Amino acid sequence: MLERRTLVKGVLVAGAGAVAAACSSGGGSGGVTGDGGQTTPAQPVAKLTAEPAIDAKDVPVLQPVTVKVTGGSLTDVKLTNADGKAVAGSFNADRTVWTSSETLGYGKTYTYAASATGSDNKPVQLAGSFATLSPANQVRVTVNPGDDAEVGVGMPVSVKFTTDVKNKAEVEKALTLETDKTVQGSWGWLSDRQVDWRPKEYWPAGTKVTVGAKLYGIDLGGGAYARADVTSEFKIGRNQVVKIHTPDHVMNVYRNGSLAKSFPCSNGLDSDVNRNTPNGTFIVMTREPHAIFDNARYGYTNVNKKWACRISNHGEFIHENQDNAAAIGKTNNSHGCVNLLEADAKSFFDSALIGDPVEITGSRLGSPVNSDVADWFVSWSAWQGKSAL
Repeated sequence: MLERRTLVKGVLVAGAGAVAAACSSGGGSGGVTGDGGQTTPAQPVAKLTAEPAIDAKDVPVLQPVTVKVTGGSLTDVKLTNADGKAVAGSFNADRTVWTSSETLGYGKTYTYAASATGSDNKPVQLAGSFATLSPANQVRVTVNPGDDAEVGVGMPVSVKFTTDVKNKAEVEKALTLETDKTVQGSWGWLSDRQVDWRPKEYWPAGTKVTVGAKLYGIDLGGGAYARADVTSEFKIGRNQVVKIHTPDHVMNVYRNGSLAKSFPCSNGLDSDVNRNTPNGTFIVMTREPHAIFDNARYGYTNVNKKWACRISNHGEFIHENQDNAAAIGKTNNSHGCVNLLEADAKSFFDSALIGDPVEITGSRLGSPVNSDVADWFVSWSAWQGKSAL
């Protein structure tokens, strides 16, 4: 961080070459004769201006800095920070405008030192400082998936903030998503701290995706500004979709639209809607070789199960439960998870990618409302309505 220092008033200084001309009653081109018979030097024709202006405060960090001259050409322009480091910039073709090409920092002071020569060959100078805005809150922003990830065809792109966003439309305008295949999709706000991009249909397998969250300098609202820009490049993997119709006690795994494997399963207890495996299109959120399950309401704690794939923040997993082997493929009696035999659970676990869709139907229980991956719980039109634009 750089200390703010005293701002210096801008001045235009005539060069030493501007000397008094001989006195004349007509006040010729060299100057104007005053009442005392002395000649006042003519003012240089060149005029220097800067934007932001000298002594400006709370300057937006994304605003380009410009120094301009009329009636002449720029000789030199330096814009330096409090450490004396020069800010990058360049002149236009006729050297009448200098424009910065470097983003400014929050809460910093910058100093001008510019000179120009007028069409009358007289030099002029400009000096002074300005200060950029100091955010009340610098917000951390994250993008998921991260760089180099390979994810399933149902994976949304999530941009998350460590504070509530009020200026959602401005934020959304600063987000970009590029693909190497044609994909229709839209941003949608799941909360004041999370905006996701979801394709209309599942991603085409093998799609390469580049995400840009160019949010540094954007007013998020309430004095909050993003700490930095964030980007990500990742890839969509093969097409694998899990389909479970709970009354059938079978979990079907499809690859590229064709049935690849079928595993007997036991789902949530049918007679208790609170224990049903909920309907909806979920995604594989995590892959955990060992997971600990606790549910004091139903009297179990510290239960260790293998090959667990989380599919919601509501508590649902696809996991091994060899202890329930007698019910698997025959009866739904779990507390909401999808139980598989150990060998089948390991086989599915090894095949799964984060972002693989899991489509569940046949239950009496609707989709959970407290999962932060709720992108596929709504229709495409309803999803588009979640955009701020």
